[in-house]
Amino acid sequence: MSSELPDWLRQRLLAAGGSVPFAIYMEWVLHDPDHGAYGSGRLRIGRQGDFVTAPSLSADFAALVARQLIAWLEALLPHTAERLSLVETGPGEGSLALDLATWISAERPELAQRLELVLVEPNPGMAARQRLLLQACPWPTRWVSFGELAADPVTGVVLAHEVLDALAVERIVADGSLWRRQMVTLHGEQLRLEAGEPLEPQLLAQLEPLGLAQPGPQRQAPWCSELHPGLAPWLAACGRGLRCGQLLVIDYAQEAWRYYAPQRSNGTLLAYRAQQASDDPLREPGGWDLTAHLCLESLQQAAASSGWRPLGQCRQGQALLALGLAERLHGLQQEPELGLEVLLQRREALLRLVDPAALGDFRWVAFARGMEVDNAPPPLFAREPHHD
Repeated sequence: MSSELPDWLRQRLLAAGGSVPFAIYMEWVLHDPDHGAYGSGRLRIGRQGDFVTAPSLSADFAALVARQLIAWLEALLPHTAERLSLVETGPGEGSLALDLATWISAERPELAQRLELVLVEPNPGMAARQRLLLQACPWPTRWVSFGELAADPVTGVVLAHEVLDALAVERIVADGSLWRRQMVTLHGEQLRLEAGEPLEPQLLAQLEPLGLAQPGPQRQAPWCSELHPGLAPWLAACGRGLRCGQLLVIDYAQEAWRYYAPQRSNGTLLAYRAQQASDDPLREPGGWDLTAHLCLESLQQAAASSGWRPLGQCRQGQALLALGLAERLHGLQQEPELGLEVLLQRREALLRLVDPAALGDFRWVAFARGMEVDNAPPPLFAREPHHD
């Protein structure tokens, strides 16, 4: 793979000796405040943007998610006399946060009087767009870092919708009987993906629970996949900012046996721009979104090591149906005043949310801290077996 090389990236690679682990490259091209796809605010989310998310399809998604959040927030009222917080991390354009605040205010006005909206957005370009949109938010709203939140922890619910898939991943490459770290290397004016040094023992120890103790005969070069070293630090930082409450992760995720299957020889990493996908992560650095699925076991292990207690997990289709999507779909028939075109758009969006070949295959994974699991409200979505 190769790509035209922007000067800022060439200079940074030269300063690093001409080669860096893929995780460092991914962090640069996504989150650099001046040149990164997110850091600069270059990427756009929505039907007319670079990629579509569930909130950008329809406000109906927020209305359904709000039912889950209301159940958790109301259960937290006895735990504090202070204001409760709805914390959204990586809030994108800010549309989900605004829709949630609007729906919760309409459905539970007394609860809404106790609520504030807290946004954790590390990318200044995205935060600038959020501030414009959230001028219409009916709740007190503030932007903080995880560090600032840790200095004054809140009680409430944290929502991480399509956030963890944007954390930088390490890529590992099978090389006979060894695992090696994939590097991004400068060759003249071109970038290349190359196998680097063998993995150190500490990282190798993390592979065994994932079924990757050795590459084995089924995984031969150039077989590669992703590890998620950013999960544990992110979950620990998030936990330090939450005195008591729940965390809901909504993202693409798969079990390890599927994620690291021998036939998946190039991992899950994809680049997105202008509603198009590419399997070349070196294409126009800083101009494309890069995303990799989560491994469920890696997420659960990182959460446990950070003091989070599991509340359950399921696919998005199951969760939204349990939260009333079918009833909402049926109710569209009672709203002819919206017009046929709008009704068809909303119907299509609702169906995409539960389509297992589309957004319905997202995973909802819930955790709690600061309370005993037995005293925490159970998720409204059903649990599912480990294997399908």
